[in-house]
Amino acid sequence: MQQRTIAFIGAGNMSKAIISGLIDAGYPARNVIASNPSEGKLVALHNLYGISYTNDNVKALNQADTIVLAVKPQLMEAVCQDLADRADLSSKLFISIAAGIDQQRLQQMLGGSYPVIRTMPNTPSSLGKGMTGLFADQSISEEDKTFAGYLMSRVGEIVWVNSESQIDAVIAAAGSSPAYFFLFLEAMQTEAVQQGFDKSTARKLVQQAMLGAAEMVCHNPDLELGELRAQVTSKGGTTAKAIESFQTNDLQTIVAQAMRAAVVRAKEMSAQI
Repeated sequence: MQQRTIAFIGAGNMSKAIISGLIDAGYPARNVIASNPSEGKLVALHNLYGISYTNDNVKALNQADTIVLAVKPQLMEAVCQDLADRADLSSKLFISIAAGIDQQRLQQMLGGSYPVIRTMPNTPSSLGKGMTGLFADQSISEEDKTFAGYLMSRVGEIVWVNSESQIDAVIAAAGSSPAYFFLFLEAMQTEAVQQGFDKSTARKLVQQAMLGAAEMVCHNPDLELGELRAQVTSKGGTTAKAIESFQTNDLQTIVAQAMRAAVVRAKEMSAQI
């Protein structure tokens, strides 16, 4: 793998997850630098992983080939403007993990047509179990795409999308979806308590069932999800009755509407930045 120097602009949870994944995979700590306004998170990253750090974004950028833009969307313009005003951005690859800011807008913020790859990771990335969507237009070299893919695969699985608009669909299917599952588990836990279990036991029951079901999906990639469902749904049995209730209440439409609402909101947020 290419041994580039990587600067993380922002030292939040996602930066920490990616840095952890890189170092655990044997990437040299001397090739990683992070910048952040306050030192607390930076010192913690240095102590954990041995990376370099600075409070000056430009100093970090000047030492790196690849720049990971990992600041909150509402701060992105100010951060990019400062970089554009004080540094030479040519020959740098920018990788954004910010939601709602498209490639063209990022280039406007940076003040030039610099190579930008958009990524959309989700929160399980903090455990190395993430799902990240990536988009790069035709101006991005295969070498840069390969490196970006390597970087984000340190925190889980990746998929490349064919159009930038599909990043919003990634948000609906993967970025926001851990919260859907948490809501479903929460509802199951609440009902299990109603049926007589204490809260701790109810949680153990539903979380282990969810974990086991996810593992069955991952270990049977050639089986359709519907087939996996059918395998545990005996005709006329308890599972069949539960599934019948979901279908009567049109669970599929509820899920579709929720995912579409996430896409609409992503587009609204993009227009506001």
